[in-house]
Amino acid sequence: MQHNCPDVPPALASDLQGYAVLLRTLNSEVNRIAHAFAQAHGLHATDVHALAAIMDASAIDGGPMTPSRLRERLNLTSGAVSACLDRLERAGHISRTRDGADRRVVHLHYNPQARHLAREYFRPLARGTEAARRQFTPDQLETIAAFLHTLNVKLAAER
Repeated sequence: MQHNCPDVPPALASDLQGYAVLLRTLNSEVNRIAHAFAQAHGLHATDVHALAAIMDASAIDGGPMTPSRLRERLNLTSGAVSACLDRLERAGHISRTRDGADRRVVHLHYNPQARHLAREYFRPLARGTEAARRQFTPDQLETIAAFLHTLNVKLAAER
């Protein structure tokens, strides 16, 4: 199926300002849902960002998240990361394990029951994402994914 969305003004796709508007709008919608999740489960907004980073670590970096990588990813102090991880562990969202080869390294794991809780809460976001994806061809989705990946790489390099 070809994408045909007449309600999108052509200017949004044709210049940097248009892309900025679309990206800010997407970011705002995702943040709104994430903040609602945080509020519903007694978490800080930073805790939700940490959970997402822990969940996505293997897809992005190819391995489990560590406290030092989380500190870099979220741009927090070591103390702030420790406090965040303590809250998440007390609430049952994560567990920490020592690396078998190097006991100094701590791996962070998103607990299965907490992951299920989040999956249920974010199901409307997943449904909306899938409904939007169905409006595009596999080639278009590949281009969209390539754009988002490249944008993420470029933005990360700016850190």
